[in-house]
Amino acid sequence: MSEDKSQIKIKFFTKEEDETLNVSETPLFVPASLKRYGLSEVVNHLLGRNAESDDTKPIPFDFLIDGVLLRTSIQDYLTKNGLSSEAFLTLEYTRAVLPPSFLASFNSDDWISSIDSINSQSRSVTSTNLNITQPKILSGSYDGIVRTYNMSGNVEKQYVGHSGPIRSVKWISPTRVVSAGNDRQVRLWKTSNDEVLEKEDDDIEDGKTLAILEGHKAPVVSLAVEYKSNRILSAGYDNVIGLWSTNYKEMTAIKPLEYDLNVISTASKKRRKMAVQDSTIRRRSPLSLLEGHSQPVEDIIFDANDATVAYSVSQDHNIKTWDLVTSRCVDTRNTRYSLLSILQLPSLHLLASGSTARHINLHDPRVSSTTTDQTSAKLVGHTNFVVSLSASPINDHIFSSASHDGTVKVWDVRAEKSLYTITREENENSKLKSKVFSVSWDRDIGIISGGEDKKIQINKGSDITK
Repeated sequence: MSEDKSQIKIKFFTKEEDETLNVSETPLFVPASLKRYGLSEVVNHLLGRNAESDDTKPIPFDFLIDGVLLRTSIQDYLTKNGLSSEAFLTLEYTRAVLPPSFLASFNSDDWISSIDSINSQSRSVTSTNLNITQPKILSGSYDGIVRTYNMSGNVEKQYVGHSGPIRSVKWISPTRVVSAGNDRQVRLWKTSNDEVLEKEDDDIEDGKTLAILEGHKAPVVSLAVEYKSNRILSAGYDNVIGLWSTNYKEMTAIKPLEYDLNVISTASKKRRKMAVQDSTIRRRSPLSLLEGHSQPVEDIIFDANDATVAYSVSQDHNIKTWDLVTSRCVDTRNTRYSLLSILQLPSLHLLASGSTARHINLHDPRVSSTTTDQTSAKLVGHTNFVVSLSASPINDHIFSSASHDGTVKVWDVRAEKSLYTITREENENSKLKSKVFSVSWDRDIGIISGGEDKKIQINKGSDITK
């Protein structure tokens, strides 16, 4: 029998909760040349899904062998793993992740540095007594303005007060947001929860600063919010992490900073003007400052299951675990590269970190830091810095990454390569790839990204994460 016609004995099973997707686990023989499309046809045939009606429409499936996504033919898998055609394989099938197609893009006046989103199921909503009927996008820009977009692409609200580029924005609730930037400030903002689908430019509502949070001595580039404990973390280029409250009343009041009146530089004049404008705004000091990194801190997150634990990454190559009760670092993982972004995949007990070396590290924080190899896996595919990570809101194995190479990639930790690459909707005359600075994956909206092209781009596939 020639290789093209060789067959392999396999058995299918699934962990899908939908019982109508179960097939018999009786072994059968299939051509070894089959890839996932052919295997998907086999499973759909076994399920009786061969018609184009909604009830029996074929479903695209992915396949895993020993927990690893099959991205080649079965024959190539056998060859790679030194197995013969006499092997008996057990294949798990699961609904496929479909390609994220371009949905829309919204224009901004300057580079988009940070993106966050909110919908009716967001923790920033479910942790309050408030609700929203339409999802919204929060953006921070290099022009120093924070903006709220509705799904028509209109700016509903804007928050003006920072004297430098915004570097990070987060929703706290439908009526509260927090921002941070190169002016070394963290700002708490208050706004109404009015939902107006169409507004003229003159009707854009300005958010009001509730409090200015001061303590950093350098740009603040990342924020994290923990909704149950009402805590905020900030990562600074002063090598320090700030711990704050979403309620300004919990923090100690401080006096405004004084500027030297004899300094006449343009930047100093701008800061002095802003300081005069902000002189009536309450200012607060941090609940604590976490010191331990030796270089600028690039990103910070709370542990998803324990609000007293946080993780940070820095240009000093380290991932640190913090006990927020004692303000101490309790674990340090060293890599060989500057780290720029971090994401937790809690159900998998993994931390993902994006680096200047263009790859994404995966490691299990439960593995002892004294172990020689602390990295579970390394995802390679980007060609420039990996600066932002965002998890799939539905599939625990999948996340997205944004890079200065101008792309957003969709990853499955069970696969060696990225599933899909999202490019920017560039102008036809543009020869250079615009850097992407931020990505946020929203259950309702899709994959939202922003960057150097001054655009918020939305990509969404049909049932992309199911």
